[in-house]
This record gives sequence, C-alpha cells and structure tokens, in this order.
Amino acid sequence: MDGSLHQMSNEELGKLFPIIIEEPDPDWVKLFEKERNILEESLGSHTIHRIEHIGSTAVPGLKAKPTIDILLEIHDKTDTSSLIEKLTGLGYHYIPQPDNPPPYMMFAKGYSVKGFTRQAFHIHVRYPGDWDEIYFHDYLRQHAETAALYAELKIKLAAEYKNDRDGYTEMKGEFIKKITLEARKVFKHGNI
Repeated sequence: MDGSLHQMSNEELGKLFPIIIEEPDPDWVKLFEKERNILEESLGSHTIHRIEHIGSTAVPGLKAKPTIDILLEIHDKTDTSSLIEKLTGLGYHYIPQPDNPPPYMMFAKGYSVKGFTRQAFHIHVRYPGDWDEIYFHDYLRQHAETAALYAELKIKLAAEYKNDRDGYTEMKGEFIKKITLEARKVFKHGNI
C-alpha cells in the first residue's frame, strides 16, 4: 500500500480490492510456511515470540479470501522502529492500527494502486497473549460443520458487501464471537 493507497477512501479501496472468496487452496499453508521462514530469518528470535497462520486460509478445506493472515507476536522489549524498517524492507507496508491491541501495528503486501500485485499477506503484530484468532481457527479445524456454516456466511456477505471490507468484516463479527466463546470452553489456552 504505497502512499497513494493510504490517501484513498475506504470506498475507493473497496472498489480496487473487492471481497473475493475462493475455493480452498492447499498452497495457502505452503505460502505461510515460506513467509514464516523469511520472517524468522529477517527478524530473528530476539524479536519473535510466536508466528501463527490465522484466518480462513489456515483452515484446510475452507473457502476464503486468498490473503494469508499471520499473527506475529513480538517480545515486549522489541524495537518497533527497527521492526517497521525490517518489514518494509521485505516489501510490506506499515499500517498503524490504533483500534487494535498493542503495539497497534499491521503490515500488508501484495497491493498497489492498480490492484493486487501478487499474493496478499497481512501481518497482525501483537505482544504475547491469549488471542481469539487462535481459538477460532482451532475450532473450525476440528468442526467441519461449523466451518461449512462459516463458508456459507462468507459467500453470502461477499456478494452483499463486495466493495465494503469494513462492512463484510463487521457482519461476520457475531458469528466469530459466538464460535470463539464456544472454542474457549473447549480448548485451554488455544491448544487442542
């Protein structure tokens, strides 16, 4: 997301990057593994606490937006300026996230003013914690019927909110919250 993308309205961005739900692709896991290796090599263990593949592409057999979402937990004492420098050096664009948990950071690559340029990746940066995203994908991995219901919801919402990413995300919220609460009853600390 170069400078001109940051200047675009949400409406303009929605038209440039519509919601597209694709059939499951086994390469999504391979793409995550490759990117994780790049991140580990570039950032090092002094920065990384944990890296997890999150989101729908992390659930085998689930239809999804073809964006690889990555949860990057960093150590509390990580120099975030250095982190920004290293990730932008890998082709990521820094996106401040004041409404997200600390350190309020997200990174994305695969986007340009002409649309998607290649495989899209989102890195959600957090300090170590007990994150809903882990519970949610663990639950979907173990409950195919719930994953199928989620796929149906996403297809319906993608048609309705094709150019409104915020609306699409908001409308999935109640389902995700309900399943995450159930998952927290089933799993201890996000582990199966």
